[in-house]
Amino acid sequence: MDKMKKKEIKLNLENVKAEVLYHKYQNVDVNTLLVSFNQKRRVISTLDGYREVRFVANHYQPFELSQSTMQNYDEFTENFPNVLGLPSEDLTFLSTGANMNNLAVCEKSYRDRIVCCLATGGVGNALRSGVDKVDWIEQDGKYVKLGTINIILLTNVTLSDGAMARSIITATEAKTAALQDMDARSSISPENQATGTGTDNMIVISGTDPDKKVRHTGGHTKLGELIGASTKIAVAETIRKHELWVSDNKKDSSRLGVVD
Repeated sequence: MDKMKKKEIKLNLENVKAEVLYHKYQNVDVNTLLVSFNQKRRVISTLDGYREVRFVANHYQPFELSQSTMQNYDEFTENFPNVLGLPSEDLTFLSTGANMNNLAVCEKSYRDRIVCCLATGGVGNALRSGVDKVDWIEQDGKYVKLGTINIILLTNVTLSDGAMARSIITATEAKTAALQDMDARSSISPENQATGTGTDNMIVISGTDPDKKVRHTGGHTKLGELIGASTKIAVAETIRKHELWVSDNKKDSSRLGVVD
């Protein structure tokens, strides 16, 4: 990992380091957001559940590579920590087709409490949950991801297990509000506004300060307000960046005579 090109992401949270790593996976150029802590943190991941880890990551793969890794997901999750030179028991991570160069960061604070949202995403496979009919069926752990909104939430307060879980609801509501404000449409039923992409994931990371303990993160709480505000802003920003990046890539391909 020491030989990788790195770009630091400056955060106001103490004992937290965030950086984008530029490296290869299966000889393909990829990049990864890596968040590191000075000690193990309690986290909840919509992929891994509750864990205690020192590293959290969000990993970008281009479409042609992701088609292979997502169909062999167990092998990918086993191999990926080795690529970063990290022990698998100390890392939980998300993966996406959204480039980390389009990462959006939003920090919100109230008095001595801080919430930071790190978001990536696009709306290429957006849908309206509870309305759209789909045909993806997970079988033997294999499936395909066409697009994703990934969210990593950090705070300097110590969250109870319930508060960590409830943060997912608060942040999801804020993500949906961002999509509604930009009038993002379902790819399945374009007459409907999208609520997400159908493959979205999230990691919530608790702080460790014993003097800052929180049990409630719903929308009526101040911490819930910070979670919602930071998530809504970050999601809207990263989608704008991603859609511009996709548009620029299509223009480049057209100039080169490349046909999709």
